[in-house]
Amino acid sequence: MATKVIDAETILKHAAPITHQHAHEFHPFGHLVKLPIALDEAVCKESVENLNQLVADVMTLRDLYKKHHWQVSGPTFYPLHLLFDKHYEQLNELVDAIAERIQLLGGVSVAMAPDVAETTIIPRPPRGREEVPIQISRLLHAHEIVLKEARTMANLAAEHGDEGTNDLIVTDVIRTNELQVWFVSQHVVATPLVEAS
Repeated sequence: MATKVIDAETILKHAAPITHQHAHEFHPFGHLVKLPIALDEAVCKESVENLNQLVADVMTLRDLYKKHHWQVSGPTFYPLHLLFDKHYEQLNELVDAIAERIQLLGGVSVAMAPDVAETTIIPRPPRGREEVPIQISRLLHAHEIVLKEARTMANLAAEHGDEGTNDLIVTDVIRTNELQVWFVSQHVVATPLVEAS
């Protein structure tokens, strides 16, 4: 039996990456693909819309933590630098869980910074550095926005039988944000550092 000889140029063509490819998107944003998850399409649509708002706001809060992590200063620099980064990582995991729930419901998650900026209702901070009490006030305000919408969205999901979305919002979004509020808010309690009053 004869062996077929292939020249090096032909072999290398198979090894080269195919770049600059273009095609139409196959799942447009705002449209659902019905998955067999035993939930009415209207329920999935409402949950996807709510979760996209929530993921945009949690992404904004997450990035606000990273901004403050980089820009924090003063005598509480070290503990806040570490705390802000820890909260950033926790929120990053939360973003992933919310985005996966959106996909599971047949939707498409908001993903890119310009789309998040258009969607979020959390006020944009200035680009420059701010004092620690202002950073913390911004974080607490953003948490309050997320918690307020999360509670409303959890109730709506429960009313419409979307227990998975309700569970995600209550167990992960609300509890994570409440705990982070507690940790951050204690840094702006006016207690003496050295001598009791």
